[in-house]
Amino acid sequence: MTDEPRGDAEAVDSVLVALADPTRRQLLDLLAAHGEATATTLAERLPVSRQAVVKHLVVLDAAGLVSSSRVGREVRYAVRPAALNATARWMAALASDWDRRLANIKRIAEAAERDSR
Repeated sequence: MTDEPRGDAEAVDSVLVALADPTRRQLLDLLAAHGEATATTLAERLPVSRQAVVKHLVVLDAAGLVSSSRVGREVRYAVRPAALNATARWMAALASDWDRRLANIKRIAEAAERDSR
């Protein structure tokens, strides 16, 4: 999809990079299931340290997938679905384009088969 604005392409790229790591996907799943959570709470549910969780959350935040807010001494994280939704729309448009191309190939192949009879 070459007609995509550069900023949108970079946003999709950062989301795909963030989602490439299984630990980050687990973090998103946990946040989606439980709402807000601290890095400490998240680390208790994963086989990685709190510091590793924080590093993963920084990547997710940079991609626009989570947000953080300070509540007293705690930093709480929550899912931000907008970037994920934009990436899903891009993927759906890409899939639609491929479906259209495959339908054209099928139509051409069926026409060639009919003509050869």
